Amino acid sequence: MFPRPIQTMTPAAQRLYKVALPVMLILWLLPLLGVAMTSLRPSGDLAAGNYFGMPSRIAWENYADVFRNSPFASYLLNSFKVTIPTVIGAVALSCMTGFALAVYKFRLSMLVFFMFVAGNFVPFQILMVPVRDLTVTMGLYNTTTGLALFHIAFQTGFCTLFMRNFIKALPRELIEAARVEGVREWQIFLFIVLPLVRPAIAALAVLVFTFIWNDYFWAMVLTQGAGTQPITAGLNSLNGQWIAAWHLVSAGSILAALPPVLMFFLMQRHFIAGLTFGAVK
Repeated sequence: MFPRPIQTMTPAAQRLYKVALPVMLILWLLPLLGVAMTSLRPSGDLAAGNYFGMPSRIAWENYADVFRNSPFASYLLNSFKVTIPTVIGAVALSCMTGFALAVYKFRLSMLVFFMFVAGNFVPFQILMVPVRDLTVTMGLYNTTTGLALFHIAFQTGFCTLFMRNFIKALPRELIEAARVEGVREWQIFLFIVLPLVRPAIAALAVLVFTFIWNDYFWAMVLTQGAGTQPITAGLNSLNGQWIAAWHLVSAGSILAALPPVLMFFLMQRHFIAGLTFGAVK
């Protein structure tokens, strides 16, 4: 069911693995390296057709031009306005729903859990028109609040599945012992369950932050203009009407990718602990 460790394979297979791994890594990194090179390429190189060669000079000013020639800072701020409330809201709701579905036995609990899970299998493209009409009706269209509320609602299903499985893996005896001691249910949730699943919460926060920050589809559907659009949609503004400023788009893409990368490295220890939490007894 699981792949064998490379150490248990034949010497020929180990040599093939050692050769194939760096080759695949280079192939995987080529697009990122191409974007990084283009972000440091002066516009004259692109006009002359120098797309893949070495830049004639290192144009660090491209990163400053991103802020000078577009409302890039506004787009960046909008991304934080959407992403941070979404992470807090989705993780908080999923901790409560996951606790209820994992700890309490009630009628139709599996049906409720199935409804949370089933939402993850709905193709999000078919929701474009009804969601847009709903936000227009509620007066939330073209607002960061409306985009954040939609993401919270859409991400809660996956987050509930994630947290319910982690909480269900906790020893049932801990909760029963707390109840015998007279601890209230909300205290069990806050002071017993949440500290134990803290690695899972950290891992989920990193995943949701990455998902929402990199969202492009709903940013284009539910927002318009620099006042509300997040960074993924705002990168389009770096292109001129007749000329594609790929050096600015590439520089903006590198800058837009930094927050989730920094988020991962800051939370790396908790993220890895959360993914392996409950894997062994």
